Amino acid sequence: QILDWLVAPYEKVRPSLEEKGINTQLVMTGIGGGFQFQLKVSLIAGILISSPVWMWQAWAFILPALFKHERRIAVGLTALCVPLFIGGALLGYWVFPKAILLLVGFVPESWVSLLSGADYLTFALRMMILFGVGAQLPVIVVILNRLGIVSAAQLVRARPWIIIGIFIFGAIATPTVDPVTFLFLGIPMSLMHLVAERIAVFTERRSKRKTESLSDEEASQIEEASDIEE
Repeated sequence: QILDWLVAPYEKVRPSLEEKGINTQLVMTGIGGGFQFQLKVSLIAGILISSPVWMWQAWAFILPALFKHERRIAVGLTALCVPLFIGGALLGYWVFPKAILLLVGFVPESWVSLLSGADYLTFALRMMILFGVGAQLPVIVVILNRLGIVSAAQLVRARPWIIIGIFIFGAIATPTVDPVTFLFLGIPMSLMHLVAERIAVFTERRSKRKTESLSDEEASQIEEASDIEE
């Protein structure tokens, strides 16, 4: 079933390629190619299925060293990172067949395109991992803002350069050479950066209002000096 799920994008675009006169098929190369392929798929599936266990063990090791408010922030960010990564990986899976159709479509008509199973698996994983990691951008921006490393004003001023950097990253990191794939990565990352920027602005405004609402005595927390006993 896992293998069928991985091959589904290829099977989806195969009829369209055949309509263009391009015959393509997945093949295994080498004597041990099939064994290595099955082993790699099983290893990746095992890591993903067991991820709740080893992630919890990692947090169980780290959490005791954190303060109470740090634990709340860490748990909240973790709860946000997981769905963002899954959503990004699913977006990469959705883009994957479009990348196959575009790239394999350059094969001359009546030629046969043999796709190595190992190369296909590597390509698919790179697409999903890249999109999943790219979806973590808003979390990184919020963390930097909460730590005081980057202010909301700095984010607003640097917005054009950050967006340009996002698209440059997408063009370099995507395993394809077509402009469509990196646009599918760059546009969502840019939108998520804008959301993180708004969160930083809102957080700083709320902190500023809270600070201004404190009286001088509450803000300073300085007690009156007591008389010195002789």
